[in-house]
Amino acid sequence: MRPPLKAIQCFDAVARLNSFSKAAEELHVTQSAVSHQVKQLEEYLNASLFIRQGRTFSLSDVGQTYYQEVSHALGAISNASRMVREGTSGNIRMALYSSLAVKWLIPRLDDFRKRYPHIELTVNMITDDVECHDRIADCFITVNPPRKGYLHKVLYQEKLIPVCSQQLWKTIKTAPLPEAMWQQTLLSAQYFGVNKALNTDWLRWCDSAGFTLPPETKICHFSHVLLANEAAKYHMGIMLMDSMLLSIEDKEAGLVQVHQHALITGDNYYFVYKNSQANNSDMKVLEQWLIEQCKK
Repeated sequence: MRPPLKAIQCFDAVARLNSFSKAAEELHVTQSAVSHQVKQLEEYLNASLFIRQGRTFSLSDVGQTYYQEVSHALGAISNASRMVREGTSGNIRMALYSSLAVKWLIPRLDDFRKRYPHIELTVNMITDDVECHDRIADCFITVNPPRKGYLHKVLYQEKLIPVCSQQLWKTIKTAPLPEAMWQQTLLSAQYFGVNKALNTDWLRWCDSAGFTLPPETKICHFSHVLLANEAAKYHMGIMLMDSMLLSIEDKEAGLVQVHQHALITGDNYYFVYKNSQANNSDMKVLEQWLIEQCKK
C-alpha cells in the first residue's frame, strides 16, 4: 500500500517550520487537519515522528531520519514539476540576505545579465537564515551552510568597519580617535551569523581593537543593517558596516571610514547549492562570477 502522500506533505511542513500552526497556514488548511494527517502517517509507519511534551514538541530520531529522506524526495518532485512548467534553459533561483542583495548584488547584477544573457537569475531576498531547500531557491548565499547534501564555496570573510557621513566626519576628523567617536551616537545593527549576538557589534569592535567603550556613550539600536545604513547617510551617527557592502552609492552619498580598525567577526559568507547540481554548468558560471565579484 502506498504511503499517504498528503500526510507526508503535512509532516514535512511541520518538521520544516517547527510549528503545526505555521504548517497549516502554509498549506491553507486548519491546524487540526494537519494534526490528523500527521497522526495518520504515524499510524501508517507504526512509529512516533515527534516527541510531544505538553505544548512543545521535537522530532524523534525516527522523525529526523524520515524528514531528511522525504524532504529530498519532495524537493525532487518540486524540481521536476518546475522544469516541466518553466523549462530548463538557465533558470536559477538564488536566495540571499536582503542587505547583501540591495547593497552588493543589485549594483553588479547588470554585469551578470550582459555577460550571461542565457541565464535567467531570479533573486529572492531573505531577512534571516532559512533552511536551504529546493522550494525556496536553487542556491543560496548564507553564513550557515548545511552540513549534508550541499556544496559550499567561501565567497568572503566578514569585516566590520566604522563609517559615517561626510558631514559628521568633518566635526570629528581633527579630534583624537577613538575618543571623538564616543561623543557621537553609535548606530548598532543586528548582523547574521553564528558569532554575533543582538546589539553587541560595537562592544566586539572595541574589544578587538583594545578600546574601552565608555558606559555613557549613546547607542541607537536598529533591527536591520539597511536601517542603520540609512541613518548613517542622514548624519545620525557612526555605524559598523560590512566592508563588502560599502557600495559606490554609499561613497557617492558621502559615507567615509572613520577608523582603520576592522572587526573580523569570524563569519564567512558561502555560496551554497545541492550536490546534485555539481555538474550544472550554469550554476558553476554563477559561482565563478560571484567569486570574481568578491575580489573586486
